[in-house]
Amino acid sequence: MNSRFKILFLALILLVSCHKPKVDLISPSIIPAPQSLQVNPGHFTIDLSTVISNGDDFTHSVTFLKDFLRQRTGRNWETKYASENVISFEYDGSIIKQEGYTLDINKQHILIKSSADAGAFYAVQSLIQLMPFELEKSVITNVIYLPAVTIKDEPRFSYRGMHLDVSRHMYDVEFIKKYIDAMAMLKINTFHWHLTDDQGWRIEIKKYPKLQEIAAYRDSTLIGHYNDSPRLYDATKYGGFYTQEEIREVIAFAKARQINIIPEIEIPGHAQAAIAAYPELGCTGKKIGVATEWGVFEDIYCPNEATFIFLENVLDEVMELFPSPYIHIGGDEAPKTQWKTSPVAQQVIQENGLKDEHELQSYFIQRMENYLNSKGRNIIGWDEILEGGLAPNATVMSWRGTKGAIEAAKSGHDVIMTPTSHAYFDYYQSENKNEPTAIGGFLALEKVYHFNPIPEELTAEEAKHILGPQGNIWTEYMTTSEQVEYMAFPRMLAMSEVAWTKAENKNYSSFINRVEYFHQRMDALGINYANHLYEVSGFLNDQQQYELSTASFGKEIRYTTDGSKPTTSSTLYKQAIPFTENLSVNAGVFKDGKLLGKVFTQDLLYHKGIGALITINKEPSTSYQGSGAQGLINGIKGSDSRYGDSEWLGFWGEDIEIDIEFKEPILVDEIKLRFYHAPGQWIYAPEKYYIFLETKNGIISDLVKLPKNDETLILSNYNWKRFKGFEDKKINALKINIPNYGIIPDGKQGAGNKAWTFIDEIIIN
Repeated sequence: MNSRFKILFLALILLVSCHKPKVDLISPSIIPAPQSLQVNPGHFTIDLSTVISNGDDFTHSVTFLKDFLRQRTGRNWETKYASENVISFEYDGSIIKQEGYTLDINKQHILIKSSADAGAFYAVQSLIQLMPFELEKSVITNVIYLPAVTIKDEPRFSYRGMHLDVSRHMYDVEFIKKYIDAMAMLKINTFHWHLTDDQGWRIEIKKYPKLQEIAAYRDSTLIGHYNDSPRLYDATKYGGFYTQEEIREVIAFAKARQINIIPEIEIPGHAQAAIAAYPELGCTGKKIGVATEWGVFEDIYCPNEATFIFLENVLDEVMELFPSPYIHIGGDEAPKTQWKTSPVAQQVIQENGLKDEHELQSYFIQRMENYLNSKGRNIIGWDEILEGGLAPNATVMSWRGTKGAIEAAKSGHDVIMTPTSHAYFDYYQSENKNEPTAIGGFLALEKVYHFNPIPEELTAEEAKHILGPQGNIWTEYMTTSEQVEYMAFPRMLAMSEVAWTKAENKNYSSFINRVEYFHQRMDALGINYANHLYEVSGFLNDQQQYELSTASFGKEIRYTTDGSKPTTSSTLYKQAIPFTENLSVNAGVFKDGKLLGKVFTQDLLYHKGIGALITINKEPSTSYQGSGAQGLINGIKGSDSRYGDSEWLGFWGEDIEIDIEFKEPILVDEIKLRFYHAPGQWIYAPEKYYIFLETKNGIISDLVKLPKNDETLILSNYNWKRFKGFEDKKINALKINIPNYGIIPDGKQGAGNKAWTFIDEIIIN
């Protein structure tokens, strides 16, 4: 290459490098919402002359920002002093919370202040969210514009968690890092890593190689849903584990993002995989396999000294890897069946003066707690660890509602709030029938957002024991990392705001606007999120009119009532739709002549109960209130596959008495009742109900016995039909008494607990 050509070639490179694209200024849109954000006139420009100044106290934060900017500008960033065109980090001891910060952006500088590296790191996360989303793709640019703002911010809760189950399905280290990166972006500071369960052991324990050779692999996996009949299996070996080196790599990655990782090693139940590797750990000594389907299994650690030595050795290696002050030891769904018949277990009960197997579980947990405490660690356990007496220093992870949280907090124990009703992201998030298979339930984005982790039953002093909330991802039906993302996002965004933003600073309309913009950021990050913002929802108002709405703003709804798909020429929704006969509503969200999202379909069945007065003797659970009592006679059936929607009412362990009073006497041919039945989720249809019909001549009663339910049956439909001699009798009112199923039997998930009753539309013809 001659010298002239070299000069021309270098000049061309210089010319191209000087014409990197500019990235436009955006409006401030941060998730989770800061406690205070003030937009000021002007903007700051990051360019080739911008420097980073004085970051000695904030090593992780400065390093993170420098790496981010290097990837977006193509140049290395060094720290040095400057008075203008500078990004400055300053220590401010007046900021009490270590995760708190202030962020000031004006024409001359970006100034970050905090009293700790954690707060400065979260300031950097807010700063990055003020940058255009295109930069998440590592677009190379010379110029980045940032809006002038003043932010004062700190977290509401010190514990802000996300969980991931890698036992049912396992994901590679790169995805674990991607998951942690998303958590850090949302100021979530704790990763609960569920590493062991019946279906697989995922952590290398060098002292026990069979955990890697046997417990880490199952011979087959259930295909489809647990409730399918018959159950089918793929006959394919599945599994794997994380090596200790991989775990150290993930821990270091998380630490650089201010995230603590809490490992979970399940004790004493959910132990089938471990017992498959070492049968002597169980109560029967029989050889078993790693579980190939979901649910709760009877195999449980036997409470002998050999088992405790095994668990202590396992925990030694776990503690050597994980610096977390907490170790999660599970404690949930531990069937006592084998302990009841085990001579070893019964001997332990007798020798230690224990009352029963529940106290034996408490003894087991306390043995583990004492060992971990001796090593300077504390335990976390699911709320079943309350049974038989709580270990002295234990933190309770409350998942079966709020009762356990209230009990623990009132007794002076710390609590992490993760109730199924608001925090289980393996539940369906849309009522659309085409959603990917999920375990069941229904947990919409709005319900997550409105979660208040502090039970109202607690005093201000007791509420201090509520450390914070956590979202849970159980992965029975998530075979790929893309499915995990679909179930986690955008609900993780809502949980981050629950955990970070004070209640008085939250606003759902604002949140939805920010989520809509955040879609572009998640697109740039390659996150496979669920988009339900453009779905239509509907409800029957007090005037028996059907109202439609959508979460997104600036859009229009068009609908039909003849069963056809809505188009741009369909009726524009402006007012509620009269409901005086059967309706089939199809509606969609439109913008600029384009249908956004999926078409919403709702059938409304007009029957004689519509408009009647209805009361229920018990309030449904606050987590499953549906549309209230009136929702039982609003002409709308609940979902056939998810029980947490706006139509199903849930009652925990209570007998229900429903009274319906008609505006005028009516003839009744039949009354149809429908119950949800999902034993795997502690939901049981009742075995019978009583019906009382009030006529002008008195009350006529009848008993409806229900057939024994198959576990694979999701819906139980039971009809009362007019009997002989009742043909011409009009009724003024009716009463339905529904006894609760009772206590869940041994061997079933939730054994020993009260069963749930779920009921939806009562159809009166």
